[in-house]
Amino acid sequence: MIGSELSEVRQVSDAGLKSNRDRSDLDMKIILQQDVPNLGKMGELKDVAPGYARNHLLPRKMAVEATPQRMREWEKQQKKEEAINRQLEEEARQQAEKLSGQVLVFKMPAGEGGRLFGSVTSADVAEKLAENGIEADKKKIEFPEPIKSIGLHTASVRLHQGVTAELKIEVEKDEN
Repeated sequence: MIGSELSEVRQVSDAGLKSNRDRSDLDMKIILQQDVPNLGKMGELKDVAPGYARNHLLPRKMAVEATPQRMREWEKQQKKEEAINRQLEEEARQQAEKLSGQVLVFKMPAGEGGRLFGSVTSADVAEKLAENGIEADKKKIEFPEPIKSIGLHTASVRLHQGVTAELKIEVEKDEN
């Protein structure tokens, strides 16, 4: 009698394991309302375990359940964002064309051997670009190596995802 009970338990537990292996039909679709670490960014559509959604994401207003109506709204929003993103990318490409030919000239105090007292920073480059009518965030300006000497150097400016512009920086000795 005990052996038959064990085989029943084994059959039930095996059936449970089979359903756990194919969880895709058990997952809950959600739309993230804010960035969630290790899950995704705001506005993304995700499949998560129902318990995680009900007990963590939904009560904290980190996500909403993806109902058919919300899915339609989400798709409309995605199309709007895509159009805006294409426009921003086109503007960034035009700005990159403007920047690519530019040479920024800095006059800096220098010691013997052309070594600068200090260095040219990304903030200096952003300020010089602003003087020329081009807005660039200093965090998006990168140098292959720090600019600490007189001469011609290069910098890259990330204008948009996938759009970067290379510009030349000439550092001259300030005679004052």
